[in-house]
Amino acid sequence: MTDRQIMTGDEIRRAIVRISHEIVEKQAGTQGLALVGIQRRGVPLAKRVADAIEEHEGVRVPVGALDITFYRDDLSLVAQQPIVKGTDLPFDLNGATVVLVDDVLYTGRTIRCAMDALIDFGRPRAIRLAVLIDRGHRELPIRADHVGKNVPTSREEIVKVHVAETDGCDEVSIARQVRAPETGAAADETGTAGN
Repeated sequence: MTDRQIMTGDEIRRAIVRISHEIVEKQAGTQGLALVGIQRRGVPLAKRVADAIEEHEGVRVPVGALDITFYRDDLSLVAQQPIVKGTDLPFDLNGATVVLVDDVLYTGRTIRCAMDALIDFGRPRAIRLAVLIDRGHRELPIRADHVGKNVPTSREEIVKVHVAETDGCDEVSIARQVRAPETGAAADETGTAGN
């Protein structure tokens, strides 16, 4: 695979600051607002958005973490023993405007699972979506309200988001899978697309 960087740490920081302003503007303030990061990289991104909101609004909005492992429609394909990262929602969802935060929006299936999981914990007034990267290729009618960067991709590419909290650095890159030369009449036509 060959990796090409598409966002630096500074570009990620600026995107998060812009998203934080958009969220507050759409909400017309911070009243009733809560952020919920989708495990795993959505959680530190949600905390960073909350930090940015606190910096320019002087208010700390509540932040939670949502694990969607058991809501996935491909759970049997993921692993025999899936790793559960945990859900932590230290606030009342009922009547709140919840902004789901994730690193990459791709098919939309992760977000559908996240909405199902969230509704099991309460009835928000509204659910919105903020993502660092929107790479296209939707399979469900889901779109992000706030996007750090739109990145046209092919299905053969993998978008890799690295955040300092889990990966030691901040960057986004795209890797293109290099296929092995065909050796037989029936070449493998599957391609992993990632995220």
